[in-house]
Formats: sequence, C-alpha cells, structure tokens
Amino acid sequence: MVLEDNECDSVFETQITEEHVETHYGNVHCIMTGTPKANLPVVLTFHDVGLNHKSCFEPLFNHEDMQEIIRHLPVCHIEAPGQHEGAKTLHNEFSYPSMDQLSEAVPAVLKHFGLCRVIGLGVGAGAYILAKFALNHPDMVDGLVLININPSAEGIMDSVASKLTGWTHTLPETVIPHLFGKDEIETNHDLIATYRHHITTTMNQSNVSQFFRSYNSRNALEVERPVPGGSINVRTLKCSTLLIVGDNSPAVEAVVDCNSKLDPTKTTLLKMADCGGLPQVDQPAKVIEALKYFIQGMGYLSSASMTRLRSRTASGSSVSSFDGSRSRAHTNELQRARTHSRGAEEKRGRSHTDVSMECGSNSEQIASKSNQVSC
Repeated sequence: MVLEDNECDSVFETQITEEHVETHYGNVHCIMTGTPKANLPVVLTFHDVGLNHKSCFEPLFNHEDMQEIIRHLPVCHIEAPGQHEGAKTLHNEFSYPSMDQLSEAVPAVLKHFGLCRVIGLGVGAGAYILAKFALNHPDMVDGLVLININPSAEGIMDSVASKLTGWTHTLPETVIPHLFGKDEIETNHDLIATYRHHITTTMNQSNVSQFFRSYNSRNALEVERPVPGGSINVRTLKCSTLLIVGDNSPAVEAVVDCNSKLDPTKTTLLKMADCGGLPQVDQPAKVIEALKYFIQGMGYLSSASMTRLRSRTASGSSVSSFDGSRSRAHTNELQRARTHSRGAEEKRGRSHTDVSMECGSNSEQIASKSNQVSC
C-alpha cells in the first residue's frame, strides 16, 4: 500500500505508548510511536551496546526529513533488559539473555502491540539481534536496515583481549572503541565526551556490562550466499536488506564480510564517506535519504514525498553534515538504482527494488560483485 502525502498532511500528532513487555527472557522496555495499521509494517529499532533508544536513534528520528517516514509508518523502539534510562541493577539471579534469546524476545513484543510485519532498523548488537530474528521469522520481516552489523562470532584472541580490557579499563573506555573508530576517538573529542558521559551517568553500568558480555559471546549468524542453480534451502536473509557503515567505523570489515555472505539480489551495502562509527548520529540526513528510497522500493512511500526529498536535498536545505555536491550525486545515484529494476514480489504483491550500482573509483571493490554504494 502506497500512502499519498495528502493522507498525512493534516495536523500530525504522534501517539506515544511506553511499556515494559514481559518475555521469556526478561522484561524489555518498549516505546511505541504512532498507531499500528493492519496493512502497514512498523519500523522496529534495536540499539547497540552502551546505548538506549534515545542515544542511538534520537538524532535520526528528530531530524526534520524523518518526519515523512514517521507520518507514514509507526515506530517501535525495543531496549534490551536493563538498558533503559533509570534502569535498576538486574537481580543477581537474573541470567542475562544471549543474543539468540533476545532475538526470540522480539515476537513477544510484536504480539503485545498487535504487530504483524516490521521493517527492522538495528545498530551493532541490535543489528545482529534483528538479523537473527529475520532468519528465524522471515514472514514477519519486510526489510532490514542494519548498521555496523558483525555476523561473526568473536574469535578466541578477541575474546581474551576483551576480558583483559574489561579487567584493566572502566566500562566507558571499553564500550567507546566498540562504537567509534580510532581516528574519531582521537579527533572528535566533544562527541566522545558526550557518549562517555552518557554511559557513565545515564546507563546502569552493571547492566551494560552484562549486555556487552552477551554480545561478545554471540554465535555466528550462519548465513550463506545463495549460488545460482544451487540449493533453494540455503539459510540467508529473505527480505530486502540495506547494510550501512561509516568508512571510519570499527565495523567496516565486519559489514563488508556480512555483505559477502548475503543474497546480492536483495542486499545493498552503503559505505558512507567521512563518517564515523554511528552514521545515524554523524550524518542523519544521508541515512534518512537512503531509508526513504529503501522504504519506497517496498511500496510504502509515495513518489510525491520522494520528489520533495530530491528537491530539498539538491538545495542543501536539509543537509548539515556533508557537502551539497556529494549529496546531489548520491541522490541521483540512488534514484537511478531505484528505477534500475522493479519486479513483482509474489508473496506480498508489492513492488520490489533490486539495487545494482557501480562503485566509485575510491570505493572498495567487493570480489563477489555485491551491490555497493559509496557516498
């Protein structure tokens, strides 16, 4: 179903519901924005380690360009047990859920709010959890936007290094290198100080430590790239997937590795130039631009709203963190990709965008000829 803008241009008041949802793996704090509709998916977010829904997603969802998406689609934020603001220290007898268990807590949240289908938006640990959820419940996921995903289990050496770091460093000094790249830590002192202060004063550090240990103990996603003419039962993500990473992120190699393991006809890698570890915080306007084309490709945004997006992007009025010429080039590239191939998706009967783009001369070439955009 495509929503036209005149359906939502009246006075827009967002209904917000905040609840603790009981699951088999502990209570999760959820924030539901908007009213779910039977014929529309919900944007479902899951945060990274050391963050909650505010520190992870607020710069993105508070951006003026994001309002077009919010008017069209409800949003549900999930926070892992004990990761919300003001959370009390989890009881000693509470066994913190694994990443696999957290992914199985998601269906309980959807059932609680009466949600049938979602477009997942996850960062880091949250991206892993939503990808695992999509693998196990493909019928409930229309699309995935995964930022800084690492599909691999932590290696033995990395595990030992993590334990040594945990013994010799404070929690903020352990989490910060997970969120931000070395150059960013050394040069963007204000940003790092902000997030260090957030981890120290807003988050319950005992709970964060447990979440971080759970993430570092994750299993590999065990996804396999389909081979033409090969088995149709290959375990892979069935939905349209957009992978996003900043070129200065500590997760670059992991995201590129994930891209090489997914179906190239359904997956696009967006590598953002001059961008740090949290693209949705560093360059929210560019992430929103990609989100809008991604969602429109699934048939949920009208061409009228996209026209306004192109107009504003070209004028530079909504761009604060990257130069106009690069933004215009990126917009045109995405528009060409959007029209490159559109086929009927048998399962839902909506249009599906299969993106295929040539990388720029300075972009890293993927040996497997996966779709990659550098901007």
